[in-house]
Amino acid sequence: MIRVLLADDQVLVRAGFRALLEAQPDIEVVGEADDGEQAVSLTSRLVPDVVLMDIRMPRLDGLEATRRIGARPALADVRVVVLTTFELDEYVFEALRAGAAGFLVKDTEPADLLRAVRVVAAGDALLSPGVTRRLIGEFAARSKAPAQVAAGLDRLTDREREVLALVGMGLSNEDIARRLVVSPLTAKTHVSRAMVKLGARDRAQLVVLAYETGLVRPGWLG
Repeated sequence: MIRVLLADDQVLVRAGFRALLEAQPDIEVVGEADDGEQAVSLTSRLVPDVVLMDIRMPRLDGLEATRRIGARPALADVRVVVLTTFELDEYVFEALRAGAAGFLVKDTEPADLLRAVRVVAAGDALLSPGVTRRLIGEFAARSKAPAQVAAGLDRLTDREREVLALVGMGLSNEDIARRLVVSPLTAKTHVSRAMVKLGARDRAQLVVLAYETGLVRPGWLG
């Protein structure tokens, strides 16, 4: 069973998500939080597989709640998916940097929400189709790359840097394998090694790092 925690200050939103998720044979909603502090507390106590985290909540917003969850070693296997009302939410990039495994807009199709929970629970990053690369590119272009990130790139092999750039472009392991004419397992190994060397929590953070370090640039910047 995939254990999910819902964090949203709107009761009706939580009720709708709960009804949808619990209708699935492989998903269980283990708790609900109506603010960020409660989300962190319940996550620490229940250790769910996935937290669906609203970005705007009272007492503690979803961004800081995500950061606190990501900073706790005991919660390293918890995956946070940020839920936002607007596709171009200025906090989403920071949420990914803070440790979120991805984000979805609240009006996403039910099938896409279920897919998101399953994909993230399996350890992959989930980035909402269509807007993700533009979103990350836009906000990464405004950010300064931390010195430690640049230093981390020096530890990557040429092939790992190439793979990191492809991850930043939104390619899956299978897409990378086809592009580089290698097996999917080899592509996955390169991605995993890059994550370890850069200290990235998951694939979503690799995408952020690819933009921050300039390996991938938003298309409109040339």
